[in-house]
Amino acid sequence: MKFMCACILMLMSLAVNCQTLLEDTTVLAPVEVLASRATDKMPVAKNNLSRAEIEKLNTGQDLPFVLQYLPSVVINSDAGNGFGYTGIRIRGTDATRINVTLNGIPYNDAESQGTFFVDIPDFASSAGSVQVQRGLGTSSVGTGSFGGSINISTNEINRKQETRILTTAGSYGTLRNAVLYNSGIFSKNFLVDARLSRISSNGYVDRASSDLFAGQLSTAYVSKKQNLRFNLISGKEKTYLAWNGIDKETLKTDRTFNPSGTEKPGEPYENETDNYWQHHYQLFYNRELNKKWKLNTAMFLTRGHGYYEQYKSEATLANYFLPDYTDGADTITSSDLVRRLHLNNNYYGMLFSFHHRNSKRNLIAGGGYTKYDGKHFGTVESVVIPVKIPTNLRWYNNHANKTELSAFIKWSERISKKWETFTDVQFRMPNYSINGFRNNPELKQDHEWVFVNPKAGISFTHNRYKAYFSAGFAEKEPNRDDFEAGINEVPKPENMLDLELGYEYKSQKAFVAVNFYYMYYRDQLILTGKINDVGAYTRTNTDKSYRTGVELQGTWRPLHKLQFAGNLTLSENKILDFTEYLDDYDNGGQAEKFYSKTNISYSPAVTG
Repeated sequence: MKFMCACILMLMSLAVNCQTLLEDTTVLAPVEVLASRATDKMPVAKNNLSRAEIEKLNTGQDLPFVLQYLPSVVINSDAGNGFGYTGIRIRGTDATRINVTLNGIPYNDAESQGTFFVDIPDFASSAGSVQVQRGLGTSSVGTGSFGGSINISTNEINRKQETRILTTAGSYGTLRNAVLYNSGIFSKNFLVDARLSRISSNGYVDRASSDLFAGQLSTAYVSKKQNLRFNLISGKEKTYLAWNGIDKETLKTDRTFNPSGTEKPGEPYENETDNYWQHHYQLFYNRELNKKWKLNTAMFLTRGHGYYEQYKSEATLANYFLPDYTDGADTITSSDLVRRLHLNNNYYGMLFSFHHRNSKRNLIAGGGYTKYDGKHFGTVESVVIPVKIPTNLRWYNNHANKTELSAFIKWSERISKKWETFTDVQFRMPNYSINGFRNNPELKQDHEWVFVNPKAGISFTHNRYKAYFSAGFAEKEPNRDDFEAGINEVPKPENMLDLELGYEYKSQKAFVAVNFYYMYYRDQLILTGKINDVGAYTRTNTDKSYRTGVELQGTWRPLHKLQFAGNLTLSENKILDFTEYLDDYDNGGQAEKFYSKTNISYSPAVTG
């Protein structure tokens, strides 16, 4: 991180000394972003945020808080104030089913399929644009989109040289400081963008503190025919654990209570923290082959490593491969201890896309190959009783590998002045192997899938009006936790049919949109309360479920600097023929309760 800071400062100085702004240079748009985004005429429910709109909403909180005002979006924060770990849902679906890309490169964790924006703090300050699609949307790389997708771009060309210093102070000891620098174009073809951010907060929840640092460096060569760009995005986070829930009675009397760290006698353990470093290396090459064809290639490496630390009371020593302790005539088999759960991973790959465009046709064909290597292991930092901790002790040590080969083709055809068709077919071939789990080291998993995900639609555009219809089908693989259910309960892939029907009106002063959707699932993975082979609650495939609703949004600008905006989603989210499992504390085991139709958890019927 110190090396990165030095590089940023050196390049800032170089760019200032060589500043020569070219007013007449025409540079290529970020083609790597266009490959995964929907255009205005595509039959897709979506919202676009420009740099100016992002800046108005950005106070240094995680990206979900910038997106919280979009249709069908619900967010949450572990710490209660938007710093540290946050979450986002679109149409009730969680982050494991939302495809997220940074400059067209997959950001979802390959194993959990979740997104952890805390690992790249204050990233919204570098974003040039964001597109959020709802439903299946258009094909992209990475995790399958089952509720929506978020495409973030930082690769826009900043022509203007500027240096900005941002400071935000708020409740609960919150302080954000950031320095941003854009060189503009110098020496005819070069540019440098850089950012350093530091955020600290005590959090609303007890002890839910955050200590966050981030840096970003982007250098590029740009010309009329080709671009070459390198991005380095780095983040470091230390957050006190606050992801454990509390019961309703405690919530009524002590809303900020945090159970993390309370296993320690007396005062809670002060270092019950999550510590993680993440570094993104991205290299892009774009070239205009001729007036109709463009090529984009990208290579990336995402490096992550870290751990979270916990105080455990009365832990059985044998479970940590520690010897029993003999105290005179007594043999002690358990003790309080401090442990760390580590994750060390590399995620890398190569992506490409070809773009063809003429007066009637827009064709994008692309694909890529990605690989993930993950190491999960645990260490013991200290033990209350005086037992010797063996050198290099790892009380669990599991590896996982995941590869994916993917390809897609997207074809828009203007069949008349008002009508345009859209066809999209994606091919995915993930392969996932797991060499055991922390609580079930003998359970091995090795799976390969082949998914073909087609989509098609049609749109009608006339003056200020647009109407569209689309239908799509998609499948996606289970995540790591789903496979710990047991050797005899291997989860099946989820699949979904998505129907979208929408209408939009747009003028200089007003925008109105109405979108109806119906998302029908087979084998959706949900929590049923059922306990797996190692005594943990796990997600289970449910035969049939659906989400359906209407999304309303509108904007009115009566004056140049006065704007009113709002949105409302009314939905029904149901599971059909559902069996709930409840712990039976009186008789032991679990009791079953059947529902012919019940609500899907965390899916409110009204959002806005």
